[in-house]
Amino acid sequence: MSATPGTVRDEVREWIATTWGPDLSLVQWRELLVDAGWAVPSWPVDRHGRGLPAWADRIVAEELDAAGAVGLPIGGGTGLAVPTLLEHADEALIARLLRPTLTGELRWCQLFSEPGAGSDLAGLATSAVCDGDEWVVNGQKVWTTSAGHADLALLLARTDRSVPKHAGITYFALPMRQPGVEVRPIRQMNRHASFNEVFLTDARVPDAHRVGALGDGWRVARATLAHERSFATMQRRRIGTPATAGYRAVIEALAEADEHFATYAWYPQRAGRADLLVERARTMGVATDPLVRQELAGLLSFARANEWTAQRARAARALGRPPGAEGSIGKLAASEVARRAHRTHAHIAGARAMLTAGDDPLDAVVAEVLVSTPAQSIAGGTDEIQRNIVAEKILGLPRDP
Repeated sequence: MSATPGTVRDEVREWIATTWGPDLSLVQWRELLVDAGWAVPSWPVDRHGRGLPAWADRIVAEELDAAGAVGLPIGGGTGLAVPTLLEHADEALIARLLRPTLTGELRWCQLFSEPGAGSDLAGLATSAVCDGDEWVVNGQKVWTTSAGHADLALLLARTDRSVPKHAGITYFALPMRQPGVEVRPIRQMNRHASFNEVFLTDARVPDAHRVGALGDGWRVARATLAHERSFATMQRRRIGTPATAGYRAVIEALAEADEHFATYAWYPQRAGRADLLVERARTMGVATDPLVRQELAGLLSFARANEWTAQRARAARALGRPPGAEGSIGKLAASEVARRAHRTHAHIAGARAMLTAGDDPLDAVVAEVLVSTPAQSIAGGTDEIQRNIVAEKILGLPRDP
C-alpha cells in the first residue's frame, strides 16, 4: 500500500507522541529521529530516510513543530556538507560522517575562497601533496564562517599543477581540530566579525576523506555552490512551544541556535532591509515625495517578483528536483534588491543615514545597512560568477575555456 499524506502524518504523529520527552538530550533525540528515518523521510532507507516522496519532508516538519519537538541542526552541515556527500562521496565516507552530522555531533565550515583567487575560485593556490594514505595541506583560506567551532571543513585544494586549473583541484573533508589549522577572526567595516582567515600549515587529511575522484574537485564544488545558492534564507525557526520550553533538548537546541545565529546577526542588514523603507519614509516626512514614492514602488515590486522566484525554487526542491540555475537568478535579484534598498535608505535619510546612534533606534540599523549591503553581491559567489552561470546554463552561451 503506497503512502499518502494522511497516513504519513498519522504515523509520524504517533511516533512523536510515544518518543519525544522532557529528559532526552538534544543528541539523544536527534539520534532517535535519524534512526527512525523521520529526520529526512524522503531519503532512501540506507541513508537514514524512509524512501517516501519529497512531500513527506514538509509533513514531518509540520508535525515536529506542532509537537514542539526539535528538528535537524541548522547550518552548513545539513545544508551544504550532507547534500554534497550524498551526491559525490563514497559509501565508506558517507557511513562515517552522515549520521553524526545529522545529529549535530559534527559541525562544518567551508574552505573555498582565498585571498589571491578572488572571484576566480578555480585559481586557488592551497596545495595538497600526497603522503602515503594522507594528504599534506598548505595554504590560506578566507571569508570562512563558523571556522572557530567547526569539526570538519569542505576543502578545495590543488593536487596537480601540471593540468589546466579546473582539472587540478580535489575536494576533501578536512579535520579542523589539529595543530596545522589556525583560525583568525576578521573585523568587518560594520564592526562584526562573522568571518575568519584560516591558515593551513602541514595540516593533514586522510585520503579516505576525499570527496569524489582525484582532480574532480571543481565539479564537486559546483554542486556545493548550487546548494548554497538555493539554501533557504537564514531565518530563526521556532524551537519548542510553551509546553515544551523546559524540555532538555529544547533548551540545548535554543543554545545551539543562539550560537549559530550570532554569526548572522547583521545578515538582514546585508539584504538591504527593504521592509523598513515605507515606514521610514513616513517617519522622515518624505512619503509624499514623488521621487521617493517612485523608488519605493520600483524596489518593492522587484522584491516581490524575487520572492516568487524563490517560491518556485522551493517548490522544485519540495518535488525532489536538484538545484539549478534558478539559484543564480535569485542570488542576482537579491543583490539588486540590496543595492536599491541601500540607495533608497540613503535618499530618505540624507546625511542622517551616517549616524550610528540617534533619536530613532532605526538610525543605527540604517547606518549598518549602508556598510553591510556590499557583501550581498560577494558572498555565496559574486554577481559576475552568477551571470556566467545564467549565461551558460540558461542562455546556452559558450563556457569559459
